[in-house]
Amino acid sequence: MCRQVFGFRLAMIALATPSALLNAHPGLGARLVGAAVVVTFMTNYVLFRDWERFGPLLLRHPTLLAVDTLFGSLLLISAGPDTTLAYVSVCTPLLAGIVYSWRGAACFASLQSLILLLVHAATKNPGTSLAESLLLPGLCVVTGALGSTLRGLLLRFGAATHALSAVQSRLAVTEAVAAERARLAREMHDSVAKTLHGVALAAEALAATAGAEDTDLARIRQQAELVARSARRAATESRELLTDLRARTDPDATDVLHELAARTSDFSTRTGLPATYHPTGEPVAAPPELPPAVARQLLTIAAEAMENAHRHAAPTHVDVRAGVHGDLLRISVYDDGRGLPPGTTLERLRSEGHFGLLGMVERAAAVGARIHIGRGGHTRGTEVSLELRLAAASAREEAS
Repeated sequence: MCRQVFGFRLAMIALATPSALLNAHPGLGARLVGAAVVVTFMTNYVLFRDWERFGPLLLRHPTLLAVDTLFGSLLLISAGPDTTLAYVSVCTPLLAGIVYSWRGAACFASLQSLILLLVHAATKNPGTSLAESLLLPGLCVVTGALGSTLRGLLLRFGAATHALSAVQSRLAVTEAVAAERARLAREMHDSVAKTLHGVALAAEALAATAGAEDTDLARIRQQAELVARSARRAATESRELLTDLRARTDPDATDVLHELAARTSDFSTRTGLPATYHPTGEPVAAPPELPPAVARQLLTIAAEAMENAHRHAAPTHVDVRAGVHGDLLRISVYDDGRGLPPGTTLERLRSEGHFGLLGMVERAAAVGARIHIGRGGHTRGTEVSLELRLAAASAREEAS
């Protein structure tokens, strides 16, 4: 607001300068008026243009505004109180009220009123009445009070804005913490918790085999290796959960497909459920890179789809297909099990505490992928199809 006041003062000084120079007495008077024009105009211009830089100097030294007022009074005496310089005089108490509060407003309103009364007395215009002589001094008092009131309003508005920013910051922190908790819950549910559940099942099978009468050492060795492999996988998933893949270099789409093939084979070996991986699309000479977080989400969705099929659908086979089709990375996990119950919705799954499908949908949304869960083009079973635009995934990660 101070900048706007100085801009208005500049315009009024420019309009009144010709009258001031024409009415000035030749010689020393003209030179004094010219110097007052230059000093007053440049001071107001500097403060108008670089208020952020020179404004604090004016705040610390009220005498600078007093000097500007005295130079302006020279112009006012030369040009006369009927010119636009009178508006500059009225603006001075307004500016003092905004900058220096009510004490500054009172001081400069009194000073400017005295100057205006002296100018009116010096001009001795017989056509000027007492009411006209007191009009501008009265306006100085009014604008000084107005400036002080505006200062109070601006300070309260600034305090309210600061408080609102603090509240918004706390809300943002709360939302970030809630989002991070939800992400950790999905990670724990979809990776470490399921792997540990597999370790428990494998350990129970190992204990049952070891306690049987006809102990099969080869089968015990196989089951012990499965327990060890599952435990190592749980440790790896825990490390990935803690580091969130930040220390890894960006994998490309081919790396994701190779990892998906390996996880499909590991799933089949661990669960005993036949699962096959089929590459689709065409070979890519220079596969596009994927942000590590995106690659992790895609692989976790596919692994969760296989685990859901094994735990809930009682299928005889799981078919995994994935490949790059132009700018799209497509992944499909199909099982020939019992399929989803009729009327299944995300709200119903959330209310019943089933977070597997919810986690897949949330992960897909987090990386900008499109996901569809249903029968697809099959007569039975469930297909989880995922489609990600590679260029958009890279741009999304750069933007975040």
